[in-house]
Amino acid sequence: GIGLCRTEHMFFGEERLPVVREMILAKDVEARKAALKKLLPFQKQDFIDMLQAMEGLPVTIRLLDPPLHEFLPTAPEEQERVAKQLGVALRELRDTVNALHEFNPMLGHRGCRLGITYPEITDMQARAILSAACELGREGIVAEPEIMIPLVGHVTELRHQKRRIQMVADEVFNENGTCIRYQVGTMIEVPRAALTAGEIAEEAEFFS
Repeated sequence: GIGLCRTEHMFFGEERLPVVREMILAKDVEARKAALKKLLPFQKQDFIDMLQAMEGLPVTIRLLDPPLHEFLPTAPEEQERVAKQLGVALRELRDTVNALHEFNPMLGHRGCRLGITYPEITDMQARAILSAACELGREGIVAEPEIMIPLVGHVTELRHQKRRIQMVADEVFNENGTCIRYQVGTMIEVPRAALTAGEIAEEAEFFS
């Protein structure tokens, strides 16, 4: 199978990056959901292709992990171009880039903490994965997705994100009239996660 599928690189495609930037610059939840709705078909097709190629084998898919500033331009001329493309003020774009930049993002706003602040991002990715698996299941193709919650440091973070995924799974299975097997787990990658791994294991279905 595949031990680590990193989804962030899927968002750098030419058609997708402007929509990701639109999501980051969204001023409210509804605007963010509108941008994520545009990303959903891309993500779903990614997972259809991948799970079909890996038929019958497990694929561990890590949800969006990096800090958001990595999706925004830093060069002044590129910032001007992107501001025009998205119809936002240049100052607003630069302020967002500066606000999102972090000295130590491993401790900052990324990984599961991004999904907790903006649960609609987790919802979109979970929907894309599980919808893809259901679609393949109807065609007789066995898909085995394992959804990895990134950068968990405490069991409460995993519990929060796992509940979001379970909620989306219930919706997707009802819509498709079918269920598929999936797992939710995490990567033990920060010291606090290692020290509290026993508690995290009570919620996680797998560790990496």
